[in-house]
Amino acid sequence: MSLSYRQPGVVLTDRHFTVPLDHADPGGETIELYAREVVAGDKAHQDLPWLVYLQGGPGYGANRFIGRQAWLDRALREYRVLLLDQRGTGHSTPANRQTLALRGGPAEQADYLTHFRADSIVRDCELIRARLTDGAPWTVLGQSFGGYCTVTYLSLAPEGLSTAVITGGLPSLDAHAEDIYRAAYPRIERKVAAHYLRYPQDVERVRRVADHLLSHDVVLPNGYRLTVEAFQSLGLMLGYGDGSHRLHYLLEDAFVRTSAGTELSDAFQEEVQGLLSHASRPLFALVHESIYGQDARPTAWAADRVRAEFPQFDAAKAIAGDAPVLFTGETIHPWMFDCDPALRPLRETADLLAARTDWRPLYDPARLAANEVPVAAAVYHDDMYVDTAHSLRTAHAIRGLRTWVTDEFEHDGLRVGAPRVLDRLLALTRDEV
Repeated sequence: MSLSYRQPGVVLTDRHFTVPLDHADPGGETIELYAREVVAGDKAHQDLPWLVYLQGGPGYGANRFIGRQAWLDRALREYRVLLLDQRGTGHSTPANRQTLALRGGPAEQADYLTHFRADSIVRDCELIRARLTDGAPWTVLGQSFGGYCTVTYLSLAPEGLSTAVITGGLPSLDAHAEDIYRAAYPRIERKVAAHYLRYPQDVERVRRVADHLLSHDVVLPNGYRLTVEAFQSLGLMLGYGDGSHRLHYLLEDAFVRTSAGTELSDAFQEEVQGLLSHASRPLFALVHESIYGQDARPTAWAADRVRAEFPQFDAAKAIAGDAPVLFTGETIHPWMFDCDPALRPLRETADLLAARTDWRPLYDPARLAANEVPVAAAVYHDDMYVDTAHSLRTAHAIRGLRTWVTDEFEHDGLRVGAPRVLDRLLALTRDEV
């Protein structure tokens, strides 16, 4: 039963769907998916085309908008929008330390999680589309990892799409996880350099925090063990438009003088634990590198292995000399499963996923080369999370794809630039610009 209710300017409807865990076994185990339908209040009873939104991640539920926020306002001018909580996220059947234990041991958990990649998400969308649109194709908007899913959609089921719009999410079609991270670390270093250029006072602040963590065992209030590597991973923030500023303000209040000497402040620790904890997004850590697995080569903790090729990220060496301490970015490491209480019970499961050698291809280059779906993509110049060169090679490999390459935005351009970003991309798909 679907429940409808109102927010300012919109009508919302909760949608629930039952889908196979394994689409190759449609009669087998099932899981539940949740999606929120949104339509403009004055168009609630109109027959509108559908737009399905695929969130970034992996492992994040769809945006929880209030009213017509961000890009949603532009979409609601002509679409009925479906905000899908991809499998394992949000209000869909959860996959976390509490629920995965029901699967059995680490081997069973790892087998289960192999069904949480883009190919399964696309098959989910196709079942949902058949139930909502009477078989009519719909528009897909894919942000970041949602863009990866969109390219998989164009590979597996292009007949389900009338239009495809991608923001910050054109993946390499053939790069191994190691290739992804060899391209990523230099971009991360550039983002850190830009931050220090903007806020030169943060060079010493970061060195001071790193030095403290190298000589103290710090456990945050939620049980997260704050190591220097964990502190460096706050650089993930630098891929967003306001991330450098937020990081700066966080560092301002890092220390407080106490009767026992100088310590990391409660306020700093409280904010840091919220930024670092994977309690609300465990799949981001668990299946992150698997989104790059497409053949018999294991991902094998690629980000961690490749980091060793970039010794400038070694905080201890930086402190021993006079170099600035570099933050890291969107990289997943084995130590996260030791530091984070939300991930600790899943360490062996993560190791098994990293060792798998049976990943299926997610993209079909021949089908993409023959693409007939109108598709446009925003490519953010020097995007911290998605390599621009990889994205542009993929853009050339998808027949008819039109790109908008811009340095006006960081990775969150869809959010901060709306409705302009979505409006421009839709116009590109319609040959209006």
